[in-house]
Amino acid sequence: MMLSDEALARLLDDDVPCLDLTTASLGIGRTPGRLEFRARHAMTVCASEEAARLFALAGATAEVAAASGAALVRNDLLLEAYGGAASLHHAWKTAQTLIEWASGIASAAAAMVAAARPVPVACTRKNVPGTKAISVKAVRAGGATMHRLGLSETLLVFQEHRLYLDEPPAATIARLHAAEPEKKVVVEVTDIQEALRWGAAGADVLQLEKFSVEDVVACRAALADAGHGARLAVAGGVRVDNAGAYAAAGADLLVTSAPYSAPPKDVQVTFHRC
Repeated sequence: MMLSDEALARLLDDDVPCLDLTTASLGIGRTPGRLEFRARHAMTVCASEEAARLFALAGATAEVAAASGAALVRNDLLLEAYGGAASLHHAWKTAQTLIEWASGIASAAAAMVAAARPVPVACTRKNVPGTKAISVKAVRAGGATMHRLGLSETLLVFQEHRLYLDEPPAATIARLHAAEPEKKVVVEVTDIQEALRWGAAGADVLQLEKFSVEDVVACRAALADAGHGARLAVAGGVRVDNAGAYAAAGADLLVTSAPYSAPPKDVQVTFHRC
């Protein structure tokens, strides 16, 4: 996965809409230089490839030392770039900020995956609007997967859908299976009785919304007693500090938005004159 040149060019244009006034006024634009990106702390990297391409679009040359998904420790090299001072300054902050922000998501996803192992972790579509492509790359760099990319590819029935239905749950599930025979039908439920009702109706996956760990255990037991085989996806309030407990409670999948609000990782940038 890689952001397009068009998307990256828009990021550069946002930071430098006309010219770098300071570098141009100092008259140092053609002076050759080199810069290094290094991790200030442990991190899972994301967007180093986009950072390198940003430097290329600005007229410099860059080499990726740590690809997206790499686990780094303090002072590990991420990237080196070479070129005139004007090119290096043009891409510097945009590239640094992109790596820091994306690596924050990737690192948080990696921590969640480690805490939940062996239960898989999926991230929701609640990324910051306009950042879907790089958010998905960051989630996957951290070892998690996407719960939904959007509304177009999955069947997830919320209470907000059921409000408009006038039919038994089994009829709803049957209609969805007939309409989209290759798709799993996921139904969000908010208590154990709803889980039993939609499990009996034939839902493939029950998304347990804001269940406590104890309720997940009870729900798993109740479904087993009733002979329902629906898989359980635990969603709502899943964090790195409780992921292990939810996994142990019987979840088949943990669904979370938490990595999207993770703080950026700090990248140290050092300039050198050649």
